Amino acid sequence: MQRACAGVDFFERARARLTLDVPAALTDHAAPATRGDLDLDPEMWERAGVAATRPAAVLVPVVDHPEPTVLLTLRTAALPSHAGQIAFPGGKIDPDDRTPVAAALREAHEEIGLDSNLVEPIGYLDLYLTFSGFRILPTLARVDPSFTTTLNRTEVDDAFEVPLAFLMDEQNHALHSRDWKGVMRRYYAMPFGERYIWGAIRATRRCGCCAPRPREER
Repeated sequence: MQRACAGVDFFERARARLTLDVPAALTDHAAPATRGDLDLDPEMWERAGVAATRPAAVLVPVVDHPEPTVLLTLRTAALPSHAGQIAFPGGKIDPDDRTPVAAALREAHEEIGLDSNLVEPIGYLDLYLTFSGFRILPTLARVDPSFTTTLNRTEVDDAFEVPLAFLMDEQNHALHSRDWKGVMRRYYAMPFGERYIWGAIRATRRCGCCAPRPREER
């Protein structure tokens, strides 16, 4: 896995295998979209009465160090949703956003001041449906290591980097369970120092950063 996550090799593989073709399932709820919070328990979507209907976009910013890292944020505790969680930069897709990539770049700039001129969008990863009702489309992107951040303190408490190889190592992923409105959910999570990574951000990482899905399989 370390070799698969090496800088040049990783970005070359990603460019060869990913595209920026927007999947129909982002807005067409009848189109296939198999990934989500309930990958482990597909029947629980119906039992929980959950419907993921709101299109959203996140940036998966891989910083081009010799050993790549992923730039993450820590959301403030005062936010109305996903408060205090570790997250990718991103949010809902606004009507003025031309594409999901545009939405992800806009949100990254608003949240952490990331300069889009230092970001190379490479392609979309799998659509991800969440218990909170979002249909998230992640954009894998290369980030120039000269970037700087300016945090929007109303949304983000911190921005930090985690080694990509660490995130993709299955030995760092543990299965947990918790009650959610009377439904017992199973989910994967991973500790990183004093931080705790789980939910959509962790599952999105598992969906193929180091082994992007070939174009012909899309």
